Amino acid sequence: MNKILFVSLFLLFTGIGLHAQEKASTYRDELPVILMDSSTSLHIISPEPIRYVDISTHAVVGDLPETNVLRLKLVPDSVQGELTTDAGSLGIVTVIGESYIAQYRLRCFQGTAESSIVASFNILPSHTRPLDSPIDPTTPQLRRHALSMLAQRKVTPVRKAENYGIRAELGGVYTVGDLVLLDITYRNTTNLSYDIDEMRFKIEDRKITKATNVQSIEIKPIWQLYPNALFKKNYRNIYVLKKTTFPANKVLNVELSEKQISGRTITLKIRYKDILNADTF
Repeated sequence: MNKILFVSLFLLFTGIGLHAQEKASTYRDELPVILMDSSTSLHIISPEPIRYVDISTHAVVGDLPETNVLRLKLVPDSVQGELTTDAGSLGIVTVIGESYIAQYRLRCFQGTAESSIVASFNILPSHTRPLDSPIDPTTPQLRRHALSMLAQRKVTPVRKAENYGIRAELGGVYTVGDLVLLDITYRNTTNLSYDIDEMRFKIEDRKITKATNVQSIEIKPIWQLYPNALFKKNYRNIYVLKKTTFPANKVLNVELSEKQISGRTITLKIRYKDILNADTF
């Protein structure tokens, strides 16, 4: 009997605990508050790129100077008409990133010490609610994977090419989800620095004859660790492509071109088997 009573009480309290944890709604009064005034722009900093913003008031305008920074500015002439019975309330700003949603109550400066007015505000994990898990990794996750690839030192490259004193090396290929990560290094053996114009990724025929119509499919990287830049001796970067398939008679050509009319160009050929043999995270 005591055992049955214990099990019954355990199930009862477990059910109460689970019910208490379930929460379908978030109320305005539960949202963090951010104070604003007309003399200071507010910068909300996100840990990942911002995909969507909603500002529920005409008294505040906003823009995205960077992919992970939301800038808000109070419009003085509109404040009086927007204030509600909740003195100083300006409404709610909603920020949606790649994997979260965060909401804040905006309030107008009214008799509060100026030291309470923030100029920048970081979105913390405690302020967020998760969205459905994306199929592809988020930008912070891609950055962690890319940095872990950079930490590895492989002596023998998977593929290599050389032209005009520039040597291209494919150090490694990794896959995560439906994405392919390429570790590519360029080494300049000349005394002339190399100013990158663009990187192009194209699927093309392995062998091209004069009687053959060349079919080229260009693929745009969806992300890269570092922006293209001038380098004197070495340049290493991680490029992320959407997973793609192509037959054995074609290759993925990675073409690097220089910012000059007679600029140097070098093409690194990556075979499909290199992608099939890729490591995974």
